[in-house]
Order: sequence, then structure tokens, then C-alpha cells
Amino acid sequence: MWLDVVDLRDFYASPLGRVTRRMILRELRRDWPDTSGQTVVGLGFATPYLSPFRMDGARVIAAMPASQGVLHWPADSPGQTILTDEIELPLPDLSVDRLIMVHALESAEQVRPLMREIWRVLAGNGRLMVIVPNRRGIWARLERTPFGNGRPYSTGQLTRLLRDSMFTPISTSAALYMPPGRSRMLLHSANAWEKLGQRWFKAVGGVVMIEASKQIYAATPGLEVARKRRRVVIKNQEAS
Repeated sequence: MWLDVVDLRDFYASPLGRVTRRMILRELRRDWPDTSGQTVVGLGFATPYLSPFRMDGARVIAAMPASQGVLHWPADSPGQTILTDEIELPLPDLSVDRLIMVHALESAEQVRPLMREIWRVLAGNGRLMVIVPNRRGIWARLERTPFGNGRPYSTGQLTRLLRDSMFTPISTSAALYMPPGRSRMLLHSANAWEKLGQRWFKAVGGVVMIEASKQIYAATPGLEVARKRRRVVIKNQEAS
């Protein structure tokens, strides 16, 4: 079930949400330090993570699913958001260089069709970054944050889903090692928690982040079956 966009906005406006944004964005920018001249799309509720890409001079779009709702973004300029169906992105084929999925996959009701749509719009040399709640982490067990809702994934589960959806995982990282508490002392120690977790407890971060590339020559079994069925229907009609 999709979270309401207002609840997501309010979380990222809170002290815990601001720390969450900083920890995840640090890992994201480590993988994508420069997107100059590229088209960057955030799918789900990605606006907290898109502003740095605007500064790169990239074309940036926030695609918000209708079941979640949409908000104007950015606040200081003409809107760069689009309302989208979960399995029908209003974007041309091969039009996206970088796509960030956050607060999306764990809520999706039709995961395979959604992944096929992402494959369709991603350029041949494009990159996909999927950010999901970690099944092994404490954040997925507590509903006080958006990462405690929906379907969490382990690294292995997300890797298999990407491969089955015609993507090749390139790198894996994690973030949010501190407990999702609201105390000022805990929030001020977030950097120390991240350093400790990255060094000793990589498997239990609050989120799993996997960067993947598109498999250009892969075929989707489901689509192949559909084509075969269509051919059978055509033959039957000709025969009749």
C-alpha cells in the first residue's frame, strides 16, 4: 500500500527525516557524483534526494504515483513533477539516463510490470538506483518512519528481482545504521553510527541500495509468451 505524499513530506521535514536524507544522499552521490547534462528521474517520493542533481545542470523530473499523490516541487521554481500510473510512466522509450526508486518498490502492487516500465524508459547506458527498506534492519520493523511500511527486501531478494527484470546489479551499499529514534543526542551521533555500521555491520543498515544497469539483449519470458499467444490467435483467425 502506498503511503500518502503528505505523510512522506512531513517525515522529511522532521529532524529525523533530515538526517535520513543526509545519510542516504551521501551514498547516492558517492555512486553518482556528476550527472551533468543527463536526465534524472525520481520515482516514488524522491524529491528529498533530487535537489543536488538540479545543481549539476541535469534535467530532473519527480514522477509520483497516483496512489501516493503529488506535490508541487521544487518550491522555488516551476513544477518538475509528473503524476504517473504505477505501470505506465509518461516518458518516451530510452529517455532516462539515471532513475532513482525510493518509497516505491516496497509499495508497488504490480512489481514486475513496474520494473518492465523502468526498463523501457531507461537509456541503453542508463543506471537505476533502487533504495528499499532492509528486511534485516530495525527500520523495517518500526512504523514510525516510511521505511517501516510496505514490503522490505534483503540484498539477495532485491538482486534476484533486478536480474529477473533484465537488470544487472553493479554495486550494493547500505545506509541508516542508527536506530530510528528522535532524541537529539541520537541524531547528533548519526555520522558515528554510519561509520560503525559501514565498517562492522553492513548487513543490518536500515536501507539497501543497489545500482543496476540495463541488460540490452535480454528477453522477458512473459513478453515472449504474450507474443506467441498473439501469433496463435492470428493463425486461428486466418484459419477460420
